[in-house]
Amino acid sequence: MFKWFRKKAEKEAIVAPLTGNIVTLENVPDPVFAQKMMGDGVAIEPTEGIVVAPIDGEIVQVFPTKHAIGLRSKRGLEILIHIGLETVGMNGEGFEVHVQAGDCVKVGDRLITFDLSLVQQKAKSMITPIIITNSDAIEHIERVEAKTVQRGQTVMMTIATK
Repeated sequence: MFKWFRKKAEKEAIVAPLTGNIVTLENVPDPVFAQKMMGDGVAIEPTEGIVVAPIDGEIVQVFPTKHAIGLRSKRGLEILIHIGLETVGMNGEGFEVHVQAGDCVKVGDRLITFDLSLVQQKAKSMITPIIITNSDAIEHIERVEAKTVQRGQTVMMTIATK
């Protein structure tokens, strides 16, 4: 008699890329993120202008306007960090990128710094969605109950991949 075993899901921790307050995606004032059209995840309202790597992995895309960055973890999770809402219109003003596509990063490595007060003035919101864009690879997401997170230290989500 054969026994069929289901492959156990791999788990991967996603660490906070920013210091600030957790916001559920449903409470992000943008329907693309709130309705999870780009994928599942969480958002942070930052209290400082530093973005660090939330995983060990590779930079796959740095947006020309410097307001967003895409990463791929070693297990294949694709993560988008979108700093603020409607920040694309700032055309990179107030943003400084410290990495480029193809770079390998470790949790806590500095990715982008930005002028927090300028984003507050010019953007619709400072809320920064952190999205798993290949949600089809996700079996389950465990979200941490923390209300505030510290960049490079606090685990925000644990993702079980298929």
